Amino acid sequence: MPKLLIVDDEPDNIELLARRLTRRGFEVVSATAAEEGIAKAVADRPDLILMDIKMPHTDGLEATRRLKANAATKSIPVIALTAHAMADDRALTLAAGADEYESKPVDLPRLLDKIAALIGNK
Repeated sequence: MPKLLIVDDEPDNIELLARRLTRRGFEVVSATAAEEGIAKAVADRPDLILMDIKMPHTDGLEATRRLKANAATKSIPVIALTAHAMADDRALTLAAGADEYESKPVDLPRLLDKIAALIGNK
């Protein structure tokens, strides 16, 4: 069962997305802050990380940069999630090291396609 880490400062967002992904056969762990997400990525070694971009203190872009700079986590795919879909958001997230980008509210079938493309049939 593939393990996904959701990092989002809104617990309701985590709960909704986790419930939908669990029903699709994923194991889901979560963090409500970027620093916590980085620590969980190192400890839990998820197959993929869903990273909210707009968070207080450390944002998702900085967290993604740190994950991709760490030898222990650099190979974990990251899909950046943002509710503030601006024209340059995709470019910013990819420049920070994210492997993919998805706007909120999440289109689940499209997100599942992106997850499958990044982790295959784990």
